[in-house]
Amino acid sequence: MAQLPARRSARNITLVDPSREFEDIYDRMGQLMSMAFGDLAFTPALSAPWTPLADITETDDAYVVEVELPGVNKDQVNVDVNDRELIISGEITEPQEEEGRRRRRRARRTGRFEFRATLPGDINPEGVNATLSDGILTLTVPKSEAARPRHVEVTG
Repeated sequence: MAQLPARRSARNITLVDPSREFEDIYDRMGQLMSMAFGDLAFTPALSAPWTPLADITETDDAYVVEVELPGVNKDQVNVDVNDRELIISGEITEPQEEEGRRRRRRARRTGRFEFRATLPGDINPEGVNATLSDGILTLTVPKSEAARPRHVEVTG
């Protein structure tokens, strides 16, 4: 069994619990941030939105955009197409703490998110299809007829 490290001072020896030390530091940092910036630093409406991870691929007929949005429901996502610009936005609310439970760590993102991309060619905005499955938002954005590649037959 691992033994906790000891902190020595001139008068006594105390055992140190590393997880408790980090929790105390985290609490103290929160207090310092509140003192320095007030509640302004922790107001979600005033903070900048975060950008989810995404991949954009291209086929002959369309652009395919896959955006990682784990834990998001379809009613929490807005998709807008303006000319060739694609804007995906929404908000993930922080879950309510259950009684009898204390948060030890929070690594998942909450708050407003926004992903913007300008697609390289002309698109057909009426044909955009969006599906949300297993935390991945997949958008299929069809190219306009003028932007699709054409095969030209060479004659003799």
